[in-house]
Amino acid sequence: MLNEERHQLILDQLNQHQILKSQYLMDAIGCSESTIRRDLDHLEAEGKLIRIHGGAKRAYQLDTEQTTKEKSFKNVQNKDMIGQKAAGLIEHRDVIYIDAGTTTLAILPYVTDQSITVVTNGIQHASMLADQGIETFLTGGRIKHDTKAMIGSQSLHDLSYYRFDKAFLGMNGIDSAFGCTTPDPEEAVLKQTAHKQAAITFLLADQSKWDKISFTKVCDLDAITVITDRLNEHLNHYREKTNIMEAVQ
Repeated sequence: MLNEERHQLILDQLNQHQILKSQYLMDAIGCSESTIRRDLDHLEAEGKLIRIHGGAKRAYQLDTEQTTKEKSFKNVQNKDMIGQKAAGLIEHRDVIYIDAGTTTLAILPYVTDQSITVVTNGIQHASMLADQGIETFLTGGRIKHDTKAMIGSQSLHDLSYYRFDKAFLGMNGIDSAFGCTTPDPEEAVLKQTAHKQAAITFLLADQSKWDKISFTKVCDLDAITVITDRLNEHLNHYREKTNIMEAVQ
């Protein structure tokens, strides 16, 4: 096995288990203790893990939030495919929640059924939906300048009155151990509330969101269905933890 292959296998295992013993890695990979020691030293030097007595533990860094402008230029084609996949799940007369964010915004060009009702905390989303002649409710509250989302106690109060057939949420991080996370606690509470008040929740996330952790947990993986562009092979262990729909087959 090549060095790069062993290193990726070690990191994949750490993403799943958080802490690994050297003996476990020796058995799993089929190599000597000295080889594992060199691999762990190399990965620690790259900042990808932390050596502990008899093995290693996962190293991670909390992601910071980007502005809507920054996000809008990233993974545009992948987000478009995810949006189209998600729009195909919307049914006649559905009452749905669409979260603020650039990935959820990609749903809207593919929504053509004017019988639906949409609640959103996204200013751009509400404007586009109104232009399409769709019954739309925008939660009140404070405008978060960098993401153009409505947040705060008024948004949460407004949202508490609604129930949804489906909720479509954006998320900053998906992790096998820490679940679904986002940087802003106020936005996290809104996402949690929409999730709890929906019959089913779909989380929209492109490849850049996997194996990432942000500050605030929203929900566990087994509570939602993830719509993604394509799940890379080294992420297949997530299939054991959640339902996954791929926009690219």
